[in-house]
Amino acid sequence: MGNLKRMGAVLLSLALISSLNLNALAAVEDTGYTDVDAGSWYAQAVEYVRDNGLMSGTSDAQFSPSGTMTRVMLAQTLYRAAGSPTVSGSDAFTDTQADAWYADAVLWATREGIISGYGGGLFGTNDPVSREQIAVILWRDAGSPEAQAGSPFADEGSIASWAAQAVDWAQSSGILSGRENSRFDPQASATRAEVAVMLRAYRTMGASELPEPPAEGSHVLVAYFSATGNTERVANAIAEATGGDLFEITPADPYTDDDLNWTDENSRVVQEYENPDARDTELVAYTPENWADYDVVFVGYPIWWYDAAWPVDGFVAENDFTGKTVIPFCTSSSSGLGESGQRLAQLAGTGDWMEGQRFRSSASQEDVTAWVESLGLN
Repeated sequence: MGNLKRMGAVLLSLALISSLNLNALAAVEDTGYTDVDAGSWYAQAVEYVRDNGLMSGTSDAQFSPSGTMTRVMLAQTLYRAAGSPTVSGSDAFTDTQADAWYADAVLWATREGIISGYGGGLFGTNDPVSREQIAVILWRDAGSPEAQAGSPFADEGSIASWAAQAVDWAQSSGILSGRENSRFDPQASATRAEVAVMLRAYRTMGASELPEPPAEGSHVLVAYFSATGNTERVANAIAEATGGDLFEITPADPYTDDDLNWTDENSRVVQEYENPDARDTELVAYTPENWADYDVVFVGYPIWWYDAAWPVDGFVAENDFTGKTVIPFCTSSSSGLGESGQRLAQLAGTGDWMEGQRFRSSASQEDVTAWVESLGLN
């Protein structure tokens, strides 16, 4: 039966960093920078981005809060937030340098679809990032969620059409507010202080204290496949929040960095994507020990081509989820959960599958535990 179900998996296949420093949310007594007063409106945010390794000062003593944030600076900041994943190759821009300090960040940000160039081969390397640009960039990093329009800004008509939904999202999420006289000032350069405030608001959305462990007698398993380590970090955070056990879904033939290079038409993942029959990935083990004892199972995976990475299919197809609550989760810098959870539920054919959750690659422990708490597992 297992082989038949794995054949079904082939036919159906289509596609933390470090924990949030809670001390950064407390009152600031000494920012560590001579140009950041402890009572300033951005002091807590500056301390947060410094303590979490997102932004550093322009010198040992100064942060330069009124300085402008360039596009490569922002790319580097988000790259750090994602855990500085390994990248290979080079970008196609004419205004970047392959050996520059920002090279990996620009390559990662463009490949993830978070920051795009201007056209004409330009990235806009040292151009200041505008307020509407940073709204779009953070919105893409969050998976381009839908948002309802909030109270209109006095200069609403000057917001570019391509940024409108992102600005609505940033406003409704409390990430970005207007300036004086109810103006958004979309084309104005964002200062380093403003970017610090936005990043702190963005990365602490929904933060809460750790939830109580599941009720006594409830047994939780966190099963996951992780290609680059992002899903593994989230899986560990879920296990920490629930007291659950971990089970890594491990291909018998592990994926190398070259295998995962989706920009190479001859790479393993591209060949598997283009040839569904090649996606039946043999696993080291299909069923964890004491499988029958678990009544809550989290299933985690990265998003590949808008769907669950196919190595997880064998695990789902092989096991009987009858009587278990199953909760999918995924990691992606740009794509959403999509219908990956529903497809896996159809593939399993058993179990009570809940709506899943997508986490950005920079999700913190507090992002994850806030979600776990919302599930009401206690």
